This record gives sequence, C-alpha cells and structure tokens, in this order.
Amino acid sequence: MPRVAQRRDRLSLRLSLRLSPESKQTLERAAACLDKTLTDFVLDVALRQAEQVVRAHDAIVLTHEEWTGFQALLLDPPPPNERLQQALDEHARIIQR
Repeated sequence: MPRVAQRRDRLSLRLSLRLSPESKQTLERAAACLDKTLTDFVLDVALRQAEQVVRAHDAIVLTHEEWTGFQALLLDPPPPNERLQQALDEHARIIQR
C-alpha cells in the first residue's frame, strides 16, 4: 500500500459528505471491484465527471456553417440596434465624467 501512503502525503484538503448506508455500500463495492480505496474511487470518479463538465462549459462547438456565419459577423458586424446604441451612449456619458 505505499501508493496510498504517497498519495495521502500530497493531499492536504478534506471533503466531507453525507450519504445513505446503501449509497456507501455501493461505492465501497465499486471501489473494491477496481481494487481501490473508497477515497481513491470517489475522488477519481468525481474528478473525471468534474473535468467533463468543465470541458463542456469551456468549449463552444460549432458546425461548419455556424463557424462560417460567426466569422462573417466578426469581419462585417451589423450596425448596433437601438438598445445597443443607447447602452453605448450611456457608457460614453459615464466614462467622460
């Protein structure tokens, strides 16, 4: 078990959670199936899921047509509508103080 001892040396923060006895038993069984400690199993699964969530929110996926339209709008943006123009005017008024 040196692997576990080495990993614990690098970890300094604690996370606590409440769960039902059934949930804990399920997690313990799953950890045992993978020959992991309960802590290692929960941490690995939680981090994997967290990384997927973060990636999904960090990346914008566009089709080829969407990308082409986006580029066109960047290179030749439409004129500001009335509401945007009002916001720009208000911003300029505030900044000029």
